[in-house]
Parts: sequence; C-alpha cells; structure tokens
Amino acid sequence: MVLNWKIGGLALGVVFFLAVALVKPIGVSTQFVILDGVLWNAVDSAAVTQTEDGYTSTNAYLAKSGGKYANAVMNPLNYSFLFVIAMALGGLASSMARGGLDKAERSVPALWRANFGGGRAKRYAAAFVGGFVVLYGARLAGGCTSGHMMSGVMQTALSGYIFTIGAFAAAIPTALWLYKKEA
Repeated sequence: MVLNWKIGGLALGVVFFLAVALVKPIGVSTQFVILDGVLWNAVDSAAVTQTEDGYTSTNAYLAKSGGKYANAVMNPLNYSFLFVIAMALGGLASSMARGGLDKAERSVPALWRANFGGGRAKRYAAAFVGGFVVLYGARLAGGCTSGHMMSGVMQTALSGYIFTIGAFAAAIPTALWLYKKEA
C-alpha cells in the first residue's frame, strides 16, 4: 500500500492545527535536551537537585528560566516529551502499515549510491552528523523546524517566516551541491 504524500501532508497539518488549538504549539528539539538531562541525571544524581522553589542544575542551560528544564528532567512525562515518543511510534506504525522494512528499503538509495557509494556505514554516519548539526542549530535558534517553521508559520509569526526562508535558502543550494549526480 502506497500512501499519497498529499494525504500525509494534510494529516500533518490537521495534527499541528489541533495541537495549537487544543494544547500548545508543537516544538520538539528541547525534548532531546531533556532526554539528555534524564540520562545524565541517571548516571550522576547531582546533575539536577531539588531546591525550595523546584529544581536546578549545575548545567546553566538546564538551570535557566528558574529551573524550568531541570524540572522537566525530573518530571519528563509531559505533553511535549510524549509527543516526541509518539513521533517515533508513528514512524514505526507508518512503516508497519506499508508492510514493514523489507530488504529493498534497507538498501542504500540509488541517489545516495550515485553520489557517495554503496556503503551503509557512510550513510549512517552522515545521518548522525547531520542530525547532530540540525539539533545543535535548533538549540542555537531557540527552536526547531517544527516549532519555528510549522507552528510558527501556522500562527503567522514573523520569526517563523524568517526561519522558513533561511532554511530553504540554505537547504536547496546544499542539496544541489551534495547531490550533483542523478540516480
């Protein structure tokens, strides 16, 4: 079964609209920082400590905003954190609805192979490095594509439009430069 990208896009728009209307705008990059804090606190119980007013951390980022992120580390099961987990489970459900991952889907795509070779290790390394760079940039920008671009544009925030223009202005030339050869 092949799902049309237009149906997926419409469904995504409906989910974002309902999230903004019923709960709050969607943004997920902060939750990866919270997960890092949960893991850090699991191996070093002094990473986040309780105070009279809530929680704080030896890490300035987790301690900022009155310990808002330190509190989230100690109480991670909130709407935003569960939304990130649901995104991963939704990806798995989508894959399973299409029949699971067969051998062809696990192989290196033709476009990647034409530009970088057939090795999966290089592809996985590039995905990891790319993900790290995107998440680092999202934290520098104070939000990710779901927060700035999707939720921001939906709310007609000027910052959302500026971010979207900047994202496409960087992504299109980069993709053209990286993928010079066609499959």
